[in-house]
Amino acid sequence: MSTLPVLLLTQDATLWQGWQQIAGPQWMPARGQSLADMQRWKQQGRSLVVLDAALPQLPANSDARWVELLQGLQVLVLSNRPGDEEGRQLLSRGACGYAHAQSSAEVLSRMLQSMAGGNIWLGRSLMQRLLRDVDARLPVADVDWASALSAREQEVAKYASLGDSNAEIAERMSISERTVRAHLSAVFEKLQVQDRLMLTLKVHGIGRKQLA
Repeated sequence: MSTLPVLLLTQDATLWQGWQQIAGPQWMPARGQSLADMQRWKQQGRSLVVLDAALPQLPANSDARWVELLQGLQVLVLSNRPGDEEGRQLLSRGACGYAHAQSSAEVLSRMLQSMAGGNIWLGRSLMQRLLRDVDARLPVADVDWASALSAREQEVAKYASLGDSNAEIAERMSISERTVRAHLSAVFEKLQVQDRLMLTLKVHGIGRKQLA
């Protein structure tokens, strides 16, 4: 198993001391203290980041600048006072995980392992909140969701609905990740969904009536 670099972005010395305990065969932690460090991390071709929600100069949780800030990165946001609404907003802006800043090194390692595999990490309470949110936004499921999609778009949608990451879909279909992203953008637009969770419910025929 190769060692993966992960940027631990905080100005809190206590958090840094706790987070860096993940160091070992699987993780190679590096310390950052500003958003500029995160941008340099991305420029170096690295993606895994643990971000302290209390870091100075972060945008408001509802600020659209988060989308650009997190683009191309796999960011786990950790908060000393986690809340479902904050988590929902950050995940909708592109964060890959949200949890308590005081999580143990063992739990933090599990979170990162899940994210490195292309998954999203969130707690049960937040998952229930997201499902209620989806219930309010998702139209009643169509009988034939695939009719508006090309054969390639249908294939991408099916793999994405099963939880495959962009890299896994690209490997399955022998195409580039850029092409996968293009197909997903077309799928989201044609099916009028905004994220993978809504796509999953759509593909599996779950709409308001089924969730009620």
